[in-house]
Amino acid sequence: MSANHGAASGEGNLWLVTTLQLPLFIPSQVCEAVGKDAVTTPPDVCMDLVKADLRDDGVSAPKVAANAGLAQVVTAAKQKGIDLKLVVLDQNPPIDTPLRDIATEVGETYPGSTVLVLSPSFAGTYSASFDRVTLEAGQDIAKVSGTPVAASQNFLTEITTPHFQWTPFTIVLVLGVAIAAVATRILQFRAKRTFDAETPAAAGI
Repeated sequence: MSANHGAASGEGNLWLVTTLQLPLFIPSQVCEAVGKDAVTTPPDVCMDLVKADLRDDGVSAPKVAANAGLAQVVTAAKQKGIDLKLVVLDQNPPIDTPLRDIATEVGETYPGSTVLVLSPSFAGTYSASFDRVTLEAGQDIAKVSGTPVAASQNFLTEITTPHFQWTPFTIVLVLGVAIAAVATRILQFRAKRTFDAETPAAAGI
């Protein structure tokens, strides 16, 4: 949704466009992370509990054996200079988008953090430190990693592993081709001028 405001000036109209950000959608499944009944507890209340739960060890997840190693992953991330927050849901929401919304809300509460939200089939991320391409690469690996602990470890490994920077390489390659094409054209032009200058002289001999 956007609102347009016009202001007349001497030479024309100046239009200011304000775009309203879509509200975050927090699914009822977030209540599972803090052991609350999604039927009787509003999602926003559960979301507040999740954010409070993250304050101690960076983890908000059901208290089951499969999640026992999540705090160690957070500690490993901290040793690499990353403030990692992990949220685990026992069930999938209907689509994966709400997981990113959960991650965004956590990230806004903990500025500078990198957030990974997991459900059995989905993953969502947020970070002010890593670009979206890096996050989605880690997110894709996390979704197929099995247990939440393995998913979190693989996510951390992916976002901290240096990869070849294809974008700068492509830019340099394109510039190199363009420069070579211009240089070739200049040489062809000079050769033609030399040929044209020598042709009349040769004809007069």
